[in-house]
Amino acid sequence: MTRFISRSLSRSSLRRLPLAAGALAMLAALSACSSGPPLFLSDGRPTIQVQCPAGGDRDSCVQQARVRCDSTGYDTVDTSTTGDTFTLVFACKAK
Repeated sequence: MTRFISRSLSRSSLRRLPLAAGALAMLAALSACSSGPPLFLSDGRPTIQVQCPAGGDRDSCVQQARVRCDSTGYDTVDTSTTGDTFTLVFACKAK
């Protein structure tokens, strides 16, 4: 009788394996999202992320920020370099 119980338990465990793998994949995806830049600053302004080549002229990121914010200007929230990509996170100043 114990053989029958242990076999049925192992089969049900195998059936749960794809569910557990899916749950782990979802958890990994969500944890990756939490390390990104904030979507909004504490004062409610939305943030914008732009990327440009790290080895080249980073001025293209600054130009993108200026164009997006028109004449109001922008505040730099974060900058980072990963591999060959420079990332600028900014928020337009209030009008």
